[in-house]
Amino acid sequence: MKQITNARRFIDAFNQIDYAIRVQHNFKRSMGFSDMIRRASSMNHIVRKYEEDLIDFGRLRNAIIHGSNSDIIIAEPHEDIVEKIESLAKLITTPPKVLDVLNEKEVFTVNYDMPIKAVIEKISSTQYSNLPIYKNGELIGVANGQRILDALGKYLLNHDSLDDFIQNTTIDTIVNSQVNNNYYAVLPGDVTIDSILEEFLKNRKLLAIIITKTGTMNEPPLAIITSTDYMELNKILENY
Repeated sequence: MKQITNARRFIDAFNQIDYAIRVQHNFKRSMGFSDMIRRASSMNHIVRKYEEDLIDFGRLRNAIIHGSNSDIIIAEPHEDIVEKIESLAKLITTPPKVLDVLNEKEVFTVNYDMPIKAVIEKISSTQYSNLPIYKNGELIGVANGQRILDALGKYLLNHDSLDDFIQNTTIDTIVNSQVNNNYYAVLPGDVTIDSILEEFLKNRKLLAIIITKTGTMNEPPLAIITSTDYMELNKILENY
């Protein structure tokens, strides 16, 4: 069996990257590779992270082959360079899905008519500060510990005690729908890690992403990704 050369491996990986980015962002074939990478870097977390490496790979590709004919090889890249571009090609063409690689965590929810006291107790016992609120099977908002604390503080400005308020006021009374606003988002179960990271980078106010099967609000949550998961997800992506 004929052994595949380093040059051929490099060109194959390069072409995979070139094709994937053009398809993902609807770039024309006439656009140069370097220009495409520069433009994609503003929309793609992986491309932005490895932008300079990709630009260098574009230059190296031109040094490896003769003109536009990829069958005429005039140079052989080192093994470590080939392994690096192959790894990057895998990352760009088949980025890991967040549900496939993130450690499974139990997802806790609260019902819309649950008293504030019970919600506070659940936040304390689970140590999760963002609990999705459901009403008749539909996501209507998120119970956030800080926002609940703010509501209690405002109540205390005009009242002497919180006892009656937290026991007889339901969570939906103080939490308006926050889904799909600047603080929360709902995404489908096949969302990739790079897309999650991109969401947090685009919106610095984003507190949590709720993942459901198809990304709709009438489905139970499969996972909740918060800003505290950012570093772990980034590490997973780097070691993928």
